[in-house]
Amino acid sequence: EVQLQASGGGLVQPGGSLRLSCAGSGIRFDSRDMCWVRQAPGKRPEWVSAITSGRNETYYKDSVKGRFTISRDNAKNTLYLQMNSLKPEDTAVYYCVTGANKGQGTQVTVSS
Repeated sequence: EVQLQASGGGLVQPGGSLRLSCAGSGIRFDSRDMCWVRQAPGKRPEWVSAITSGRNETYYKDSVKGRFTISRDNAKNTLYLQMNSLKPEDTAVYYCVTGANKGQGTQVTVSS
């Protein structure tokens, strides 16, 4: 059974930082392209960032470029998202996704 568990969310003031983690199990983590997706209340899910397997190429939604950094530690079966300079519009539930598998999300709230 594939399990993806995101953690690290919370309440942070605008301009603050958070580091999300996603622990994977039941998959060969190092062979999977991984991404982060977020969903704000009342809105459709939107893709945020991705990292490929092998060469670890990274991709970002324009609105988070320069603020977010995706990375992975295959030895720990863990995906990360470092989020800096957070804005209220970053408020959402964040999920890690690989293929058709989406794990439990973690809530990020950016508010003063």
